[in-house]
Amino acid sequence: MRVIELQGGAVAIGGRPVLRGIDLVVDDGDFIALMGANGSGKSTLVRALTGLRPLAAGRLELFGTPFADFSDWRRVGFVPQRTGATSGVPASVWEVVAAGRLTHRRLLRPLGRADRAAITEALEVVGLAERARDGVSQLSGGQQQRVLIARALAGQPELFFLDEPTAGVDLPNQHALADALGQLKQRGATVVLVAHELGPLAPLVDRAVVMRDGRKAWDGAPLADHEVHQPWLDETHSHHHASHLDLTRHDHVPHVAVPLGTRPDGDER
Repeated sequence: MRVIELQGGAVAIGGRPVLRGIDLVVDDGDFIALMGANGSGKSTLVRALTGLRPLAAGRLELFGTPFADFSDWRRVGFVPQRTGATSGVPASVWEVVAAGRLTHRRLLRPLGRADRAAITEALEVVGLAERARDGVSQLSGGQQQRVLIARALAGQPELFFLDEPTAGVDLPNQHALADALGQLKQRGATVVLVAHELGPLAPLVDRAVVMRDGRKAWDGAPLADHEVHQPWLDETHSHHHASHLDLTRHDHVPHVAVPLGTRPDGDER
């Protein structure tokens, strides 16, 4: 099943083109690394795929549904960079992770047995069950990132977007993140990971998509971190993965809502 299909995607910010002519297909169970230098457009692409940045042109479908008609956001989890972990509001690890259940219950309804089980399991997956009652502000940056992953996990989505989860995270926490994402992969989740470098996450990746100057320079077999910046990617392997697809461009400006509760901070990358 195709989880994501983008045809001819384009994004402009302040009238300046940022993404141009992006074709991308993500199938059920794929673990994709979206890579590239700062300013290449990789985070902008993820924001376009989640509705946080409107398309100026192109056609996007999620789970086979045109984006303008898609409403089942319980199936989608978004993990921003850890700057959004607490948003300046004192909160315990449990409270932050519990927020991931909001799409599964009515407003102001108490947590039920299924909610609590999902929260506990999410904390166990990221290795923070023993820190559930601690304040998030007491945790290291890498642990805060794992809290954000647990929050997304608690919602039990099928599709995960992660925006540079290892940025500024020490090596032990990078390995802990890799363990948690490895469990997701074993469960058959679909993962789109934005990364400048993969480090310990590299063995999980099935496919690399490299962005360069707002265009797709590579879409195919996983690459080593040092290969991502090689000049031959643009020249020899452009549209490598999508060349077999029969894609028809449908330019339009979709109606865009902001379905995800946490808007990621920071500059477009």
